[in-house]
Amino acid sequence: MLAILIAAGWPVIPLLLASVLGLALVLERLMALRRASVLPAGLPEQVLQMVRREQDSPEALARLEAGSPLGRVLAEVVRSRHLPRAELRLAVEDAGRAEAHRLNRYLPALGTIAVVAPLLGLFGTVIGMIEIFGAYQPEGSDPAQLARGISIALYNTAFGILIAVPAMVFHRHLRTRVDGFLRDMEAAAARLARLLARPERPA
Repeated sequence: MLAILIAAGWPVIPLLLASVLGLALVLERLMALRRASVLPAGLPEQVLQMVRREQDSPEALARLEAGSPLGRVLAEVVRSRHLPRAELRLAVEDAGRAEAHRLNRYLPALGTIAVVAPLLGLFGTVIGMIEIFGAYQPEGSDPAQLARGISIALYNTAFGILIAVPAMVFHRHLRTRVDGFLRDMEAAAARLARLLARPERPA
């Protein structure tokens, strides 16, 4: 592997940095975007019971907010439940937008890597072509320099594609996962708001 990197020349350095950064972003987002962390099971029902038992103190809501993105949205529903319907909706939408921003964190950077990596590979290809043309002499070409130019061109092109494809796949996958989480959060918040607006039936 080291021999391949040496053959690829110095243009491969930005590609290596992009690959390390892309891998770090993918691992961080995969850990942060686990369903159990974003949408804890049974949380809306727990919040509903907390409100009906009048246990929705500021401290309890603070703990709810600290637990998960869904908890922050549901805490806003609880705080704003006495507001008129239009104001409640705006408050919950603001909370949802804030969570969407947090969940999409680093995904634009991953998308940028997917776009830039082929361009970095193309840059290496150009450097390799320059090496190839530099090897040409009227009296004869230098085989070693010619081979080095070809290696730089081909390896950098391959590395650029090799980095871009997984980065794009994970970017699309994580964006789809975030969109699904946001839909589920919106549905949970709307259901909780409806249940809180409905008076509890006596047993």
